[in-house]
Amino acid sequence: MKRTPSVILGLCSYTHDSSAALLVEGELIGFVEEERLSEQKHTKDYPGRAVEWLLGQAKLTAADVDAVAYNFQPARYLAESPAALRLALSAATRDRTLARARGFAKVAMRTQRRTRFIGRQFPAARVAPILHHRAHQLTAFAASGWDEAAVLVVDSLGERQTTTIACGHDRLRPRTQTLEVINDPASLGYVYGAVTEHLGWRRGDEEGTVMALAALGDPARFRRLFAQAVRTTATGFSINPAYFPPRTLTSGYLRTSRRFIAETCLERHPSEPLTDDHRDLAAALQERTEQVMVHLARRARMLTGSRRLCVGGGVATNCVSIGRIIEAGIFDEVFVPPAPGDAGTAIGTALAVHTDSRSPRPVAGVARACYLGPSYEDQPLDLTPWPGLHQKTLGIETAEFLADQLAHGTIVGLFQGSVEAGPRALGNRSILASPLEPGVVERLNATVKYREPFRPFAPMVPAERAAEFFTLGQQAPYMSMASDVTDKAREHVPAIVHTNGTSRLQTVTKAQNPFIHAVLTAFAHRTGVPVLINTSLNVKGKPICGTPEMALDCLANSGLDALLLEGRWITK
Repeated sequence: MKRTPSVILGLCSYTHDSSAALLVEGELIGFVEEERLSEQKHTKDYPGRAVEWLLGQAKLTAADVDAVAYNFQPARYLAESPAALRLALSAATRDRTLARARGFAKVAMRTQRRTRFIGRQFPAARVAPILHHRAHQLTAFAASGWDEAAVLVVDSLGERQTTTIACGHDRLRPRTQTLEVINDPASLGYVYGAVTEHLGWRRGDEEGTVMALAALGDPARFRRLFAQAVRTTATGFSINPAYFPPRTLTSGYLRTSRRFIAETCLERHPSEPLTDDHRDLAAALQERTEQVMVHLARRARMLTGSRRLCVGGGVATNCVSIGRIIEAGIFDEVFVPPAPGDAGTAIGTALAVHTDSRSPRPVAGVARACYLGPSYEDQPLDLTPWPGLHQKTLGIETAEFLADQLAHGTIVGLFQGSVEAGPRALGNRSILASPLEPGVVERLNATVKYREPFRPFAPMVPAERAAEFFTLGQQAPYMSMASDVTDKAREHVPAIVHTNGTSRLQTVTKAQNPFIHAVLTAFAHRTGVPVLINTSLNVKGKPICGTPEMALDCLANSGLDALLLEGRWITK
């Protein structure tokens, strides 16, 4: 009889956003993305630093690991190889048949080699490849803390799957049952990435820039094109290969067709100025994405009968689409986990192995948890490598001090406690600024973040006062939902309102982040407004600062005024 694994390491590796999570007797010891420690944004490298930190936290070694869960199943890729021959039946896809068959077979073999390599790092462990979408489902559902919910996962590709609808059950021993699957080449994430690349930004990284640009365009111009290119069906959607040819998993094949280019615009080089063509194309893409996501949410409601929805996968980071689902009133509540993309599947894979082992231990430490990475609270700080920086230690009134600095227009980097999970800074690795300061958005984009001037900034607000400024009608703890704003917000804090009239808000409770809640309260006492701008502690092209050294580099090399690092006030 096989021994029930008690030490389970979950891995996301070799594709993008490498990460690791560790379960011991069902309890999540921690989770961290490798980029937060290696300084390589979206790294696909084996997450060696993350694994080392996790084992150190648990006082374990590689020999103590019973099972390693990996977020892909090699055989599932291989199954697509012969299935690719169906493309030969259509003139629109025939030229990609052999390349797709070879590409999926190659990825299957490469994934198998990777699982063998992983196994060699942990001599006593078995390696368990987990279906990619199952890992997404478990991450989203377990993080919700609900006893049951519909689960919708939408991404670019997991083996063959691109979209799944499932039902989740049991918060103590989370499990999901898949009810409906959409396979590649019908992929909403593929289409969004293709247009992102066409518009001159990095696919798999800068889709959020396209979402922001969409607010500046008119979707009507290309609305009919996207209705033809991404067609809704009774059970989901399909992609028209005349506009978006099927992927091959092989380099050298464009994701957009000649027809798409002829009916829209030429591919934009990153150095070229933006035109109305680009703005309108982004707007139409975003509009169609929102429509399809709402359509899929309705399908999930019908299949599951649940009044709650969990959403995962890369497309779940499209906060405007999530806001549209909430706005549609299909569900009583919608939840997106702090790490909905591939990085978060490290948690889901570990949960899958724990569940499959029939362990009597309930899952702990996953529900409503987002501060899961390393902390540096008691470490000494040596500023020798940064001779231009100066520090002083603050007293017990740190929240009051920070609120006062913000009220006087100081832009502050904040580094405290454990690293957040996921792509959003949630108050532990943040840049904070007053939304009342004239020109603050322009200054943040131009001299602090070094990014496009049309990019908006997200607000954070105490949960108990959110309804004064935002119409969302539910909690948004992980900055994953766009909300319309109230007249009060437009009047008092227009800096946090994007061109489309929405804000990607973060609601903060005292239980979730006591320090940030105290800062917001103190800022409100000084200004009458309980809202701050919150953006991630990094500059464009760099990951969120996971270590003190990364944070100090950010302060030294950007337009930040100061850094509050574990009770130390550091200035230039």
